[in-house]
Amino acid sequence: MQVPLEITYNHVSRSDWIDDYIKSRVDKLEHLSDNIVACRVVVEQTQNPHRTGNPYRAHIEVSLPAKRELVADKTETVTDPQVQLRPIIRHAFEAMEKQLKKENGKRGGRKVKHYEGDEPVPPVATVVRKFEEDGYGFLKNLSGEEIYFHRNAVLHNDFQRLTVGTQVRFEPEEGEKGPQASTVQIIDKPGVAGAHDVENDVSQAAGWGRNH
Repeated sequence: MQVPLEITYNHVSRSDWIDDYIKSRVDKLEHLSDNIVACRVVVEQTQNPHRTGNPYRAHIEVSLPAKRELVADKTETVTDPQVQLRPIIRHAFEAMEKQLKKENGKRGGRKVKHYEGDEPVPPVATVVRKFEEDGYGFLKNLSGEEIYFHRNAVLHNDFQRLTVGTQVRFEPEEGEKGPQASTVQIIDKPGVAGAHDVENDVSQAAGWGRNH
């Protein structure tokens, strides 16, 4: 972020555990988007005469380039702030994460093209994981980022030819769970898989599975 994180407490005592938790959630936001300019978080006890108990609120504002602002807000009635404040803050950050993923999807629609002469050339990656029976795998691009792909994205029905180490070109896009390839094309002769099955040699990445 270009501007340091700002945390404000209103009618709530500042505590190290809340500070640390908020900082960890903001770190996650920065992993989701490298486009964040500033982030402001407010934790407060609100006044609402129509509700019983003590309403507490977590409010998050994220600033993006071109003066764009994202806002997430969660308010719940709390009887034990030491126990119940954390879920309120978590829910607010989860709402912000969804908004940032949507923003990433919009940015993904404006793809950065690589050029060879006057023609755009898709980026290059290497197959690093393949789950034959489940019909998907993962690529690693030149920046070290892993990209999910489904067998239906592989051109010329070449999914069976892919092995770990195969070099491909791909078209990136932002999926619901992160970066993925909309098309994959083999550009070299597939490498030779090891003596044991690739699926038994690697674990599935968290969050990905048959129902992706």
